[in-house]
Amino acid sequence: MHIPDNYLSPETCAFMAAAMVPVWTISVRKVKEEISKPKMPLLGIGAAFSFLLMMINVPLPGGTTGHAVGGTLIALLLGPFSACIAVTVALLIQALLFGDGGILAFGANCFNMSFILPFVGYYVYKFVKSRSKTAKGEYFGILLGSYLGINAAALSAAILFGLQPLLFANAAGQPLYCPYPLAVSIPAMTIPHLLVAGVVEAIFTATIFAYIRRTSPGTIYQGAKTKTKAIYGFIAVLVCLTPIGLLAAGTAWGEWRPEEISSVVTGVKALGFVPDGMKNGFSIKAIMPDYTVAGLPDAAAYILSAIAGVALLIILFKVAGSFRKDKEGGTLG
Repeated sequence: MHIPDNYLSPETCAFMAAAMVPVWTISVRKVKEEISKPKMPLLGIGAAFSFLLMMINVPLPGGTTGHAVGGTLIALLLGPFSACIAVTVALLIQALLFGDGGILAFGANCFNMSFILPFVGYYVYKFVKSRSKTAKGEYFGILLGSYLGINAAALSAAILFGLQPLLFANAAGQPLYCPYPLAVSIPAMTIPHLLVAGVVEAIFTATIFAYIRRTSPGTIYQGAKTKTKAIYGFIAVLVCLTPIGLLAAGTAWGEWRPEEISSVVTGVKALGFVPDGMKNGFSIKAIMPDYTVAGLPDAAAYILSAIAGVALLIILFKVAGSFRKDKEGGTLG
């Protein structure tokens, strides 16, 4: 679901970034109001969960791959505005350090994964919870909210992909950017997420939420004890599990390199050309591209990348918290 650079036109990228500015502005203000200084490191923990879940790819129907995002999980723990900021920072680290998601497409990726996903997931959960006071009802809300959240994000990404050939073509009528129309992009993105990725997101969300509620209730309930050691232990387990993502063969739909896309078969035939906007578009070399490190086996590089990303996210939010004035406040849930 990470849209690379040059799949969307510069105009689309600029529009999506502009659309995210008020979302980020409101989210920062809400975080300042709702999250106290002692709770700020929890944003880093939430971002770390999201970062790691996005590294664990799973095979999807059609020979592509996908991953969970964890946006609804963070929204359940800290509120949707906090989830927006946490996932945004995780996506920024992925784009800058690992080349996972485009720099120009950053606003579009944030719109899908740090805005649509956590807000849809959270408010579906709240709707179900308000009508069912039982523990089973609450967990049904968690499962449904996280499932619908990631599927809404996938649909949004599919629409952005599918609009490109309608709006941007060269003089010969060939698409300049993503070459697949809505009739292709929507089923290609949504069906695998409906069948597999949404289920994976729901299972991860419910499992991690239940673990945190049992081991560190203060993360969820104001006044209860927060035990971050148990949470860090779970993060360490996820770091060790990230190489599982290497077992999923294939590339996520819409994330092919320019040199690959001409040979990608959609329907019964290969595309047969590279769109001009991809061939001559923006590019930047990441420090650890695709979570690789020269000279290291892929599994070791994946774990090293996971450690680096998690450490950076936790440090960033701890530093941000150190500039906050101490005040009363708590988490949502």
